[in-house]
Amino acid sequence: MQLTVVALGNKTTHFIVEILTAVSSCRCHVVELRSSHLAQTTASYLLIEGEWNHIAKLESILDTLQKKLEITIKTLRAEANSVISGSIPYVLETISVDRNDIIKSITCFLLERDLDIEEINASCYQAPYIQTPIFSTKFILLIPPEVRLLALREEFLDFCDQLNIDAIIEPIKR
Repeated sequence: MQLTVVALGNKTTHFIVEILTAVSSCRCHVVELRSSHLAQTTASYLLIEGEWNHIAKLESILDTLQKKLEITIKTLRAEANSVISGSIPYVLETISVDRNDIIKSITCFLLERDLDIEEINASCYQAPYIQTPIFSTKFILLIPPEVRLLALREEFLDFCDQLNIDAIIEPIKR
């Protein structure tokens, strides 16, 4: 059984060690972990695996940790992964002048075409030399086998041209 855990806390609270200790004490193990600082907040995302009774014990301990450390923890029992066989992993990267709703527009474009978004990374920064705010994104997509890749790429690049976004979409090479 798997459990997804999202934890948010103050950057100075080193709660990840407490969570990992709880995972270990419940005889569960970490399948995946991501953690990053956002302003003065730390956000951690974990995928935990274990027997159902160990997961139940962990959920109880996490509830106690949440109160003790004054952090926010949300959990969700994960479903089995249902990746479509034959899907092709692609990376999609964009860069543009920062303006409202760029990330929303790109995300809507992808979801309207039933593409599976595995991961999104986005950030805003000042461009060197001209001090203009720049917004960049990186999406990891799983493209189903029935999607015509050439048509998708052409349609996406036309969409980007209309919004003055520079973009690339290419297969992930490992």
